[in-house]
Amino acid sequence: MREYSVPVLVDVPVDAGLPDTVFRRAEQEPGTVVMRRKTESGWPAVTAAEFRDQVAELAKGLIAAGIEHGDRVALMSRTRYEWTLIDYALWTIGAVTVPIYETSSVEQIRWILADSAAKAAFVELDTHEQAVKEAAPELKSLWRVDATLETGGVTDADVTARREQVTSADLATVVYTSGTTGRPKGCRITHDNLLFTARNVVRGPLEPLFAGKQPAALLFLPLAHIFARIIQVALVEAGAIIAHTPNMKNVAPDLQSFQPTFLLGVPRVFEKVYNAAEQKAITGGKGKIFARAADVAVAWSKAESSGGAPLGLRLQRAIFDKLVYGKLRAATGGRLSAAISGGSALGDRLGHFFRGVGIEVFEGYGLTETTAPVSVNLPGANKIGTVGKPLPGVTVRIDDSGEILAKGRNVFHGYWKNEEATAEVIDADGWFHTGDVGELDDDGYLRITGRMKEILVTAAGKNVAPGPLEDALRAHPLISQAMVIGDGRPFVAALITLDPEALPDGATVSSLKSDPEVLAQIQAAVDRANALVSKAEQIKKFVILDADITEESGHLTPTLKVKRNLVMRDFAKEIDAIYDSQS
Repeated sequence: MREYSVPVLVDVPVDAGLPDTVFRRAEQEPGTVVMRRKTESGWPAVTAAEFRDQVAELAKGLIAAGIEHGDRVALMSRTRYEWTLIDYALWTIGAVTVPIYETSSVEQIRWILADSAAKAAFVELDTHEQAVKEAAPELKSLWRVDATLETGGVTDADVTARREQVTSADLATVVYTSGTTGRPKGCRITHDNLLFTARNVVRGPLEPLFAGKQPAALLFLPLAHIFARIIQVALVEAGAIIAHTPNMKNVAPDLQSFQPTFLLGVPRVFEKVYNAAEQKAITGGKGKIFARAADVAVAWSKAESSGGAPLGLRLQRAIFDKLVYGKLRAATGGRLSAAISGGSALGDRLGHFFRGVGIEVFEGYGLTETTAPVSVNLPGANKIGTVGKPLPGVTVRIDDSGEILAKGRNVFHGYWKNEEATAEVIDADGWFHTGDVGELDDDGYLRITGRMKEILVTAAGKNVAPGPLEDALRAHPLISQAMVIGDGRPFVAALITLDPEALPDGATVSSLKSDPEVLAQIQAAVDRANALVSKAEQIKKFVILDADITEESGHLTPTLKVKRNLVMRDFAKEIDAIYDSQS
């Protein structure tokens, strides 16, 4: 058993609330730019005073609408300025934000609204409004995110009174995360969880990213995810300029026009940046130059990690900086020098490549239940291939089974209305059991080596519970076994076996696995399963295996549970073929 902890750097007063910084900054630095709103003409500034006033005005409308301290209000929207505005307005009056992914299915929305007992909801698009109305026709208040709420005579003094009632112990948000049972569980995150984590990040290990000239960050990951959410709070606490973009397709041009100093992403984002640069070079007849430049960037970074690059390598890097790296940095706006990556493993080569290019990626690790970060690599101490050291105020332990345990004020306050599930992950001594397997080295750096739980995390950082999809697939008479895959991969896929007893006399799996009628039936089963989940969780491809998965083959336990690690090992070729053939 190994353990490593880092002392607390910044405490949070008992009477502190998330909106305090917004209101204090507006009073002390009213003209400071804190946001930039994307418009067709550019990125007009929003000052601290303007943001505070908009938060207060929306808070008045919420009070007038009958939203009380502790009431849950759902928010279903893409990442945009109003997301942050609504979040802080709800927190100002002591209400609780319940995020809903904008890709969620009607069934998922129905469960979240019912389980959280949401009193109202904000939605962005027509499709969101229709889905919420279908999921909860009884919901009394449903607003668009850009709507102006009637204030009904509510005053600034009323808003102040509500804000002063908020304490650090109050619930700030209930974030629903995938569960192996298929029913998302609501993680109870308090003002203290968010403030303690954010302040110990921006005034601790990642302080260099927020120092000097006012930093700026472009948020494009879903704010329904705790990773983007804690960064939002950290940016507000740091006084950074925040901008939002709702469409991943616009990230490249938005990076160029907004010119952030740093950003956050999941590995898939960095993979796309690399792939786009490589493809552009190949198309322009400079593929060999790019390949050599990539090798030099990786070699230089590795050398820097082990004592420093020799002169020859430094010269090669300087040459490629003019030919390749500088252009890549310019494509991100020209000011970007650092990024934070989480959600799943980045991979050593990508980490070294970007550091060699001049954009250092700091990989971290965490879960919704830990208010995102448990650990993160640090400026000046970035050990690529690890997820860094614990954050200030966090202790990490590797128990005798290899499971990663965490303790600290970043750990959530249990699952909403689910004491049994809470007891399964937080033990009597207060340790949160992550379900992940890892190692701590002698310097306190954490390395993730596996997963004890079955939740998949795609390359885009999306949590996917395979159980419900597999259960739905196995309901089809032709299907014997189904195993959903996609951990660390760009999309979700499925391995499927046919039930020998359901096949026509004389037919074999080999003769039917490519039969159009059989494939159509399996696709129909996949479509039905996909209807239960959001688009990001849906099965994009499947393959029918040549043989069934059975206890006799060694792939099922006596209780007929799939031995996932053995299936992944024994059918590696089939799995690789699924992803190698992606378009």
